[in-house]
Amino acid sequence: MSKIPVIPESEITPKSVYLNRRRFMQATGTLVGGVLVGACNMPDPEPATSSAPAEPARAVAAAAPTPAPAAVQAPATINYEELTDELGDPMNSFRDITNYNNFYEFTVDKQRVASMAKDFQTSPWQVEVGGMVDNPRTYTIEDLARFPSEDRIYRLRCVEAWSMVIPWHGFPLSALLEEVKPSSYAQYVRFETVYDPQNMPGQKFGYNWPYVEGLRMDEAMHDLTILATGLYGETLPNQNGAPVRLVVPWKYGFKSIKSIVKIDLVSEMPTSLWMSAAPNEYGFYSNVNPNVNHPRWSQARERRIGERGQRDTLLFNGYEEQVAHLYEGMDLKVNY
Repeated sequence: MSKIPVIPESEITPKSVYLNRRRFMQATGTLVGGVLVGACNMPDPEPATSSAPAEPARAVAAAAPTPAPAAVQAPATINYEELTDELGDPMNSFRDITNYNNFYEFTVDKQRVASMAKDFQTSPWQVEVGGMVDNPRTYTIEDLARFPSEDRIYRLRCVEAWSMVIPWHGFPLSALLEEVKPSSYAQYVRFETVYDPQNMPGQKFGYNWPYVEGLRMDEAMHDLTILATGLYGETLPNQNGAPVRLVVPWKYGFKSIKSIVKIDLVSEMPTSLWMSAAPNEYGFYSNVNPNVNHPRWSQARERRIGERGQRDTLLFNGYEEQVAHLYEGMDLKVNY
């Protein structure tokens, strides 16, 4: 089993509704560093060099935190100053992460996702798991709740060159895959988001919906890969991919697909939505790699939300020790 790295407390992005931090850290011995999402969900640090429609998240300058819509507010009882002092870093609020989101199924306007997604129905919900498996199953959210869950603190590195650290609640994807008993012919895992254009108006135009992503089997079975059902100690908000989403911390955030309804084990590499939209920009692997630029901007540096200035981007988002062996012998520029 791979060694899971520990993130220093000073790097943890705090949550405005996360009252009992010590209890959270005592609840699990697994504190891991990592990145975020099927869409990246924080303010962009700086404008991108282009606004071409094929990029997964429209880059917008954010010199100050975006005000939250009235529908999503952190409780007034939180003492923000105490939390900031305790952690030693400027705090990135719960309002920021739940009110500035990339979720194109609803809208390309990041500041409107929370309000547009607030009434989206995530119960009842089913996740169909099949393909090359011996024990295909359809899981309800209640079924998924029986998998032993963990709190994982992961770094997020968005393809747009901003980053953060976020605590997820979920369980290893490998636990679910082992239960359905993959066939020896299964080489990849294909994920699919719900298709509901009536309630997800963004699906009426723009891309080849539904959103599809994929992992190689060894990536999917890796210790760090989880299915998340919550964040910051609470149920996953709609705008962040409720009720269940993938989190793969060493890859750019758009690989972490949201609102999953279907998981298939397949023999051939899946074509993701972004591969279909712009194959020269978004490859299957999408590993965080400071040595391989996006065609329209550098990936060598990033801005950690809540910090001033920029920091160097780490290969595999800082998880090189844990995942580099998965790509031994591969040309990471060709297999971008």
